[in-house]
Amino acid sequence: MTLLTADDVLNKKFQATKFREGYEQDEVDEFLDEVVEAMRQLEAENADLKAKLEAANRRISELGEGGAMPAAAPVSPVAAPAEPAMAVPSLAGGDGAQGPAAASGMLELAQRLHDEHVANGKAEGERIVTEARSTGEQIVREAEDQRNRTLAQLEKERSGLEHKIDELRRFESDYRTRLKSYLQNLLTNVEDGSENATAGL
Repeated sequence: MTLLTADDVLNKKFQATKFREGYEQDEVDEFLDEVVEAMRQLEAENADLKAKLEAANRRISELGEGGAMPAAAPVSPVAAPAEPAMAVPSLAGGDGAQGPAAASGMLELAQRLHDEHVANGKAEGERIVTEARSTGEQIVREAEDQRNRTLAQLEKERSGLEHKIDELRRFESDYRTRLKSYLQNLLTNVEDGSENATAGL
């Protein structure tokens, strides 16, 4: 798996969902898993560099205690980054007094390479985490904005429905009043007709 770079995180685009605004949760989760995997690989590389440095330190201690030793391939903790090559002091040949000086030079080089790789790894990890966190915060902000817009729309619709309900209640009240008046007039007419019929008899 190829390690993520800061540009990968910066340029990552999530697919918008079809039925609602926002990002597909599974896609966001997969991307965050990639970020975590990249950070774990950086941590593993850092641990490997530390182990190689300890091995180099042990080798240097052995050379310092044993005096001049036969020529051996220098222990390289890790390939140096692209930069002008530095001369690694030779541990072979010459008088025995040069052994500790050569070992000290090699230790200094190994320590510098280790520090550079650790610093680069930490900076890259922090950059990935920062940008991933920024992306996550942006997603949360967009989701909150969408929620606020939805709530505002629902509130507007509720207000409209309440207005319609009030109109229907007023209509019902007016209709009941008119119907009651109409029925009372009919009853009065019936009673008046009955009295006139009785009087005529």
